Amino acid sequence: MDRGMDFLKSQVNNAVMQHETFVKNLVDHESQAEDPRFRDLCSRFIPSMQAHQRMLEDYQRELGAEAGTGKKMLGKALGVARDLADSARESDFLRLVGDIVTARQSEDTFKTFREAGRQLGLQRLAEIGEKCERDHDRYADEANRLAQQLFVEHVRGGPEVDVRNRTSAAAESSFGG
Repeated sequence: MDRGMDFLKSQVNNAVMQHETFVKNLVDHESQAEDPRFRDLCSRFIPSMQAHQRMLEDYQRELGAEAGTGKKMLGKALGVARDLADSARESDFLRLVGDIVTARQSEDTFKTFREAGRQLGLQRLAEIGEKCERDHDRYADEANRLAQQLFVEHVRGGPEVDVRNRTSAAAESSFGG
């Protein structure tokens, strides 16, 4: 495992690739969304997430830590895999849940950057961590509320309601209810 400045550079490189995937998800999902609330969520957060990406890439350049060809190719391969997974899912709910997971991963990274930056006296790292962590938390809160709404709507509007009622009735009759 790297140490010192090499470790910092590798972690910033990882954050750049991870966050780039999240930004691409939001852009793709904005155009793919069938639910206008999901489309609106993506639209509202794309500008701030793109700004975060620029901040990360600027910091990456400041450190002299630009990702090598191998990492860029790996990032593209992961993006292709993500696209295939998304096309197979074709559900706003599942895309949204995936976005929440990716946003939380980035949020955890940014929390680490914030606290490590403070402890190490790396003001720029701390600032990036603080700003990005706060915005990712806001996104995740709103996205979770929407995911909960979509979940409830899918259950209420789907055949699962009948299954639940039959299961409840069967359970009640077997217990003498």
